[in-house]
Amino acid sequence: MLSSTVPRFVAALLPSISNLVFVSLLVALVFGPGNGLLNDGDTGYHIRAGEVILQTWRVPRHDLFSHHQPLLKWTAHEWLSEVVMAIVFKSSGITGVVLFFAFLLSLTHWLLFWSLRSRSDNVILIILITLLATATSSSHWLARPHVFSLVFTLGWYHLLDGFQYRNQRTLIYLPLLMLPWVNLHGGYFIGLVLIAVYIIGNLLHSIGANRAQAMEHWRKAKLLFGVLIVTILACLINPLGYEILLFPIRLTADRFIMDRVTEFLSPNFHDVLPFKYMLLATIGACALARKRLNLIEVGLILLLSYMALYSARHVSLFAIIVAPLLLKTAENILRDIPPVACKFIEKRNRVLIDIDRNLKSPLWPMAGVLLVVGLAILGNLRFAFSENSFPVAAVEFLQRENIAGNMFNNDEFGDYIIFAAWPKYRVFMDGRSDMYGEILGSTYLKVANAQPGWKELLKRYHIDWVIFDTNSALTAALRDQDDWQPIYSDKVATIVVRNGSANQRLLAKFPAVTLRGAQ
Repeated sequence: MLSSTVPRFVAALLPSISNLVFVSLLVALVFGPGNGLLNDGDTGYHIRAGEVILQTWRVPRHDLFSHHQPLLKWTAHEWLSEVVMAIVFKSSGITGVVLFFAFLLSLTHWLLFWSLRSRSDNVILIILITLLATATSSSHWLARPHVFSLVFTLGWYHLLDGFQYRNQRTLIYLPLLMLPWVNLHGGYFIGLVLIAVYIIGNLLHSIGANRAQAMEHWRKAKLLFGVLIVTILACLINPLGYEILLFPIRLTADRFIMDRVTEFLSPNFHDVLPFKYMLLATIGACALARKRLNLIEVGLILLLSYMALYSARHVSLFAIIVAPLLLKTAENILRDIPPVACKFIEKRNRVLIDIDRNLKSPLWPMAGVLLVVGLAILGNLRFAFSENSFPVAAVEFLQRENIAGNMFNNDEFGDYIIFAAWPKYRVFMDGRSDMYGEILGSTYLKVANAQPGWKELLKRYHIDWVIFDTNSALTAALRDQDDWQPIYSDKVATIVVRNGSANQRLLAKFPAVTLRGAQ
């Protein structure tokens, strides 16, 4: 073993497997290609919402960021996440927000490794499934509040399993966990659903079981039901009251949003998608394993598979919850492989266990965190919204030039405009599609795609100027209208104003702007 051949101080310098998971993921998120976790503009409006809450000490009930009148009703279900994001932003800017969520994601998958490790000694299999689950989960990694739900879901699931299979007294922690979770993100609802799955599973197991087993399943079902009631009551401890319980139901029942918002659509299996490989691996493992999964485990796989197939935003939850079940079935399959291969794997697995047992130093995670924080403090590590995706230059133009009246904007641009130019400018649409609803949502889509009647809709909503994708149907249509004129254009965004007396100063100052994307 390592301890018998290597001095302890040398072993303290080497990383354990779990530490490698944390550090590797942190390095990939912070130093990898792309724009970190800022690929979605929603991060911006979450920060601004958090700042408003900190300034007023009130959670808003109505919209703050759009120009619609009367004010739209807004369920700010992520208010606590937004406060956290605003605090981090105030202390360390947008770079700090990105690093915060990078740490949180690294911690989540470090905990996933340890959750799997608590269930099995097959380290080789655990490493492979952790890698697969992490790659699967990565499809929806953004600096947004839903990341909190990944951490809470993992802990929630681990506590339920501890109660169900190890008779641990862990249910008491669920209502306590729900207190912050329900205020952080609407994904708290999956916690209630998971309890319900365990209740139904225990009730079904009691049917046909012998008397002792049936009584045990009934006992667990009753305890779980009691905890479910207490947890639902805990959900009511929030600034929005009972509305927080209705919000997830209303959202998932809204066909307009479910069928049109990109992240609510089904995954695209034509893309390189780790999810499809994890799903196929799970199906294959369940088919090949001689030992069947129990009804609770089958229910979890069916539920999360359905959720992930229905909506791409649930793929990360699928990865976290299905990973332990894939580990269990894969272990059963390995027991049936040829003895020579089995002994080969067991031997290498024992070596890994012996080595890893002696590598307990937290040096590597600490060094990784200190390195990243240090580089950020020195200014050598910075994150910002990409000028190639967001209207950064166009918003700088807006800040220099005072454009009066109501805007019509690309919804993704709206998130960034709220971040960079609110309250000077107020948007027509942003990422809060649940707040805008079907009427405004369908209006937005009709105008954005320059469908018949789009000009009348701009008049109905008293739109005086438009900021939209340079290479879009709407921008092309506006270019052909005599009563509209572009005053700014770059490869990302174009600003077009009505050709009227209110905009004569701007029209005279920018008389002949060429659309950059059309060149």
